[in-house]
Amino acid sequence: MTSLDDILKSRRDTRHFTADEVPDEVIQKALQAGHWAPSVGLTDATRYYLIKSSEVKTAIKNLFLEYNKKAEALTDNPEQKELYRSLKLEAIEEAPIGLIIAYDRSVLNQFTIGTVGSNEAVKFSSVCAAQNIWLSLTEQGYGMGWVSILNYYQFKKILDLPENIEPLGYFCIGKPATNYNNQPMLQQLHWKQKSETPICAEIQKVNESPVSEITTNFASKNKTETNFDRLLQEKIDSKTKPIGALGTLETLAFQIATVFETLTPKIINPNMVVFAADHGIANHGVSAYPQDVTRQMVNNFLDGGAAINVFCRQNNIQLSIVDAGVNYDFPTNAKLIDAKIAKGTQSFLHVPAMSQTELQLCFEKGKLIVEEIAKTGSNCIGFGEMGIGNTSTASVLMSLLTGFPIEECVGKGTGVVDEKLIQKQNLLKKAIENYSGQAELKEQLAFFGGFEIMQMASGMLTAFENKMLILVDGFICSTAFLIATKINPEIIKNAVFCHCSAENAHQKLLQYLNAKPILNLDLRLGEGTGCAIAFPILKSAEAFLNEMASFESAGVSRK
Repeated sequence: MTSLDDILKSRRDTRHFTADEVPDEVIQKALQAGHWAPSVGLTDATRYYLIKSSEVKTAIKNLFLEYNKKAEALTDNPEQKELYRSLKLEAIEEAPIGLIIAYDRSVLNQFTIGTVGSNEAVKFSSVCAAQNIWLSLTEQGYGMGWVSILNYYQFKKILDLPENIEPLGYFCIGKPATNYNNQPMLQQLHWKQKSETPICAEIQKVNESPVSEITTNFASKNKTETNFDRLLQEKIDSKTKPIGALGTLETLAFQIATVFETLTPKIINPNMVVFAADHGIANHGVSAYPQDVTRQMVNNFLDGGAAINVFCRQNNIQLSIVDAGVNYDFPTNAKLIDAKIAKGTQSFLHVPAMSQTELQLCFEKGKLIVEEIAKTGSNCIGFGEMGIGNTSTASVLMSLLTGFPIEECVGKGTGVVDEKLIQKQNLLKKAIENYSGQAELKEQLAFFGGFEIMQMASGMLTAFENKMLILVDGFICSTAFLIATKINPEIIKNAVFCHCSAENAHQKLLQYLNAKPILNLDLRLGEGTGCAIAFPILKSAEAFLNEMASFESAGVSRK
């Protein structure tokens, strides 16, 4: 085979293999072709692992079969489901050689040309290597099949791959047992027809989309007692109980009624919004988990399997998931709100996390999300987050905006301990020392911020404008609220701080905000779980104010 066009057309995703062995020189030639592929910033981040052991192949096949059931369930079409079962989309055990093509994301610990804009550029380089290997094997008369229907966390675990190694998938290599006749197998089996020509369109003009400035000119007003306040306090005190006997519930009832501007407040259509995004600082090992966990957890939210799903179902709270900037492309039909600014921020150790335009976009998107929720009649909104590395981002922002030393603002996050915790502190201290920008709020937010944190801050400000009750979760959300208070101090009137987390910095931040949390359960999960767990207490405050008898109506003597 000499024609490049012939090789390109013959390159097929092989699913069935003969028992013929693959000579070592064939593999070496193919891997060399992979090595010749473009590598962003000359990182040489692609890594290869050969699998010949039947024991390892069986373990991977079992992992595939388990996850394959989930893939099969994604179609409701009975015919398509049956066809999918017949495809037998794996040849893990029959292929003579297994190959794992992966990339080493630790290369991002240093400034890497070509990754400013998307950390995924490193992954794309490895995909180029995979394609070169495929073409080389095809030219040599062999085939390769890509198995991606896997639980990647378990996949790495059973293979004992290092934390910084991210596999593209499992590749089967051998002699093709099927003649595809220059046609994809899925097309032969009438799964779908491949288009004859590439889809290409010319872009001829720039789309002008002006981004509005962030408003920061709110002025705090001194609260004066009104006739409404006196009537409300009288209603609370007239209930059949000693004055103040319901403690925090009385404070909450007063706050809820004040926010809703009625003596008979009712929480309507409560909505928990979880904002998810990735952080460039995560590439420096500040978290106990790899960055891909952000994407995995968003899928878990969408599948209904996370803690926040459980607690929202328990308390009949609407759950909304926002992709504020996850380093992954979710399907367009996924049940999430697409507010992606970019695929994660940049590492603020080297460069600004985001541009001023991206910061403004965060505020616009956060505002629009909450406005849409307010249109549903919702008057109570909780804020949660998911993003590997976001405790580091929040710690730096807290330090800058409160003046506390960074050491007092850094916690375990997802569970870093001992030496790694000290390393995290030193890294963030270095990042602050490296900052030579202005002390203006917007400049600091752009340099050190996270997409989900900025969108939450904007959403909280918008919730205040719409006279909504604002439920604040743990450390990350409280940092977003801190940002919101720097823009509009009046927002504190609508905020309910649902819990004090196990993060020491959160306790200090709550004290700074003069906030009294409802719960103290040593939570440090995020996701808005503290808001959902505290919600029944808010309902109790609402219930006693509206339903509990007064001394007069019950005929009970006052003290």
